Amino acid sequence: MDMIYRMFGDTLWIYTAIGGSLLGAAFLAWFRNTHAALYLMSKFDALLDGLVDRFGWDFLQDDPEAWRKRYPKVTKKVDELEARIKKLEGK
Repeated sequence: MDMIYRMFGDTLWIYTAIGGSLLGAAFLAWFRNTHAALYLMSKFDALLDGLVDRFGWDFLQDDPEAWRKRYPKVTKKVDELEARIKKLEGK
């Protein structure tokens, strides 16, 4: 171990941090589509919903209109279609 410390000196933490980050990213890339990940994410979502209900923490709620900001072209098309439907229905 002393040889490794002399070889890298005070910068050993940098290399271990980079290596740990790469291993963590590889694990998350593999784990995200497993059944366990989907189960844990649903439990986490239920926990956040429970916090919102119990304590009224509105900042944890999803904005139902957030997709409009994320997908402006789809938003425009949906709005056009809704306007067209209202016009055809005579409303």
